[in-house]
Amino acid sequence: MSMILRNFYLSVKMILLLDFKTYHKINQKWQRPKLGGSIMHKRLFIPGPVEVADDVLLKMATPQISHRGKEASALQRNISDKMRKVFNTKEEILLSTSSGSGLMEGAVRSCTAKRAAVFSVGAFGNRWFEMCTSNGVPADKFESEWGQPTTPEMLEEVLSTGKYDLITITMNETSTGLMNDMNALSAVYKKYPEVVVCVDTVSNAAGTEVKADEWAIDICITSTQKCLGLPAGMAICSFSKKAMERAKLVPNRGMYFDLLELYNYVQKKDYQYPSTPSLSHMFALDYQLDKMMVEGLDNRYARHIAGAQLVRAWARKYFEIFPDENFMSNTLTNIKNTREINVSDLNKKLGEKGFMISNGYGKLKDKTFRIAHMAETTTKEIEDLLVLINEILGLE
Repeated sequence: MSMILRNFYLSVKMILLLDFKTYHKINQKWQRPKLGGSIMHKRLFIPGPVEVADDVLLKMATPQISHRGKEASALQRNISDKMRKVFNTKEEILLSTSSGSGLMEGAVRSCTAKRAAVFSVGAFGNRWFEMCTSNGVPADKFESEWGQPTTPEMLEEVLSTGKYDLITITMNETSTGLMNDMNALSAVYKKYPEVVVCVDTVSNAAGTEVKADEWAIDICITSTQKCLGLPAGMAICSFSKKAMERAKLVPNRGMYFDLLELYNYVQKKDYQYPSTPSLSHMFALDYQLDKMMVEGLDNRYARHIAGAQLVRAWARKYFEIFPDENFMSNTLTNIKNTREINVSDLNKKLGEKGFMISNGYGKLKDKTFRIAHMAETTTKEIEDLLVLINEILGLE
């Protein structure tokens, strides 16, 4: 055990002292220890949490600093500057030690002055509606059939009533494997500038291009355990000036997820936050964003699409794709279980080889299964997974 700990801390020390390129050159032989002695680590192909690179995991072991010091301000400011590139926005960035659901709840509670219209294409759109009702936020839900998108016509019909001053849209829905067309949707809601627009990009930001400013998104939300390639535990959002002004009109915004309070604190305290944040996540996120910029965001998006194309081709050959194929996600593929395989048994056999996929979500359990191709996943890893599934199921 002492040798394992010694090697672990030496690796941590390397990361603290060296940039990640140098670290990779001199530390190729580091391997994560097995879990619980004999338990094999499973390479995750599930839609979060995702497989996290070893150097990113180790970066979380950086020694703590004061969250009220200049180092913390610089760290959090650097993250915000890089996340603006991911979101394609000039607006302020807010960080939250929570899941993405925390900022989703904060968005509707902080910025709904009249009534919210929740557009849902699956389980997580429905969750946004449940957040409204749980917090006493007046809201109506407009749900598409699972596998079908939110349409411009739906938006126009709802917004033309004048009843709503906030809308929520799920850009990428993991329960159905669907990605909405934000270009088409934004063309409609831009005609209603009084409406605050909140978009869930939790499962696609940093894996598919997001154009927050071009699409007039006021609050664009993501979290760390998906395409950003970190462990779960931190959420990030953009926060527009329009959203800020709206929040000033809303009483009872809560406390921990009061987005106006977070915004004001960031402005007054140089990118510090009211509550103690997870500095470990921030160290890793800052480092991971640097890696992403070296890879190049366009290259990263292309890699996600290449992975998606592999899984889609395989799914079409042996099964069927669940969502409307005009609206397929680039970060995960939801596959109809047309062969009625036992997904749990498949996952058990995959686990014996060190792999894991995901069954269907909610009412789609056993009717579909899902393969994620997000974060640091490579096409070679996807090919290896598909070959193994074929062997297990006897497909080739």
